[in-house]
Amino acid sequence: MTISTLRPASTKVSAQFAAAETERRKNRLMGVLSKGLPTLPTYVLDLNVLLAQPSVDLKKVGNVLRTDPSLTAQVLRLCNSALFGLRHRVVSVEQAAILVGTERLRTLVLTCSLMQFAGKRLPKEQLNIFWRHSFLCALLAERLASQLHYCEKEQAYLGGLLHDIGQLPMWILVLGEEEARRTPPPPDWVDNIPVERDYFGMDHAKVGRWMGVSWNYMPSFVDVFEHHHTPERAQHDPYLVGIVAAADQFLIRQATATEAQLPKMELSGAHAEVVDPTNSSDRLPLSTPSPREHSKLPASAIEPMHTAASSSPSAFLERCLPELVESEREAVLQMLQIEYLHLLPLVELGMSAAVND
Repeated sequence: MTISTLRPASTKVSAQFAAAETERRKNRLMGVLSKGLPTLPTYVLDLNVLLAQPSVDLKKVGNVLRTDPSLTAQVLRLCNSALFGLRHRVVSVEQAAILVGTERLRTLVLTCSLMQFAGKRLPKEQLNIFWRHSFLCALLAERLASQLHYCEKEQAYLGGLLHDIGQLPMWILVLGEEEARRTPPPPDWVDNIPVERDYFGMDHAKVGRWMGVSWNYMPSFVDVFEHHHTPERAQHDPYLVGIVAAADQFLIRQATATEAQLPKMELSGAHAEVVDPTNSSDRLPLSTPSPREHSKLPASAIEPMHTAASSSPSAFLERCLPELVESEREAVLQMLQIEYLHLLPLVELGMSAAVND
């Protein structure tokens, strides 16, 4: 028997092994989703109800939130961070509700609740990467909603903040695989939909949908989690999904442009370190994050949004927000570029003060 006759069988065994490993990882990921993720605490649901009332009882809100001192402290740190730029220091939940608004406070309570959960399972460095991109996307989505006269600006903010929530269980699984010395995913797996499907058996959009349904989010938010890479498939609020998708795609392109200008990167595992030979500290300033700090890939690696990436800098907006004419797309792109330069240092400072504290 010749060597050539053995190759098909070997390839078949290898493919079967790869398929079996993918299925194993998919089952482990489903285990994380079904057993490892907590349901939202009852008091968070109570706060949602209280803060959604036309006339909010701030005393009741404060009493409920104080049942979790750690959560209260984190909410106040975020309120006092550069992310909000308040002129007066917030010292109580009641004051926070007045200064940032009850809708934004409701968003912050949910966000800090998720931060607390993830902080127990993931390294601080990875969490900072995730939340930095998330806050940038939230703020850009909010500003985009304002420019486009979308009335639910707070929903755009929350959708941008949580659009990649499906990545968190995947990171938990990746860390488990590394600890068990199993084959890790490729370094470029984050937000790479085809690679995610090959390695995990599903992508973060599907995981996000599962989380959104299990946590009883509104259908419009479930749409954001599932379709921020495919906004044309949104069913409940396509405009909201398009706004979040546009903010997300803009950040992906910013990361790609930054990659072309940065010094060489040294990759280690799932993280990238930027090495600047002219800097004795071997690190670039925080205001110039590497593409891996955004946890994003070039548009060509993402399915199927890459079809809008070629012709002009604003072409991705045609896919995300098809109702805009060309002049409107150019105006939106200019706004995003200006706001990005303004928001990036604020988010860096806010993350440093609020999350690393």
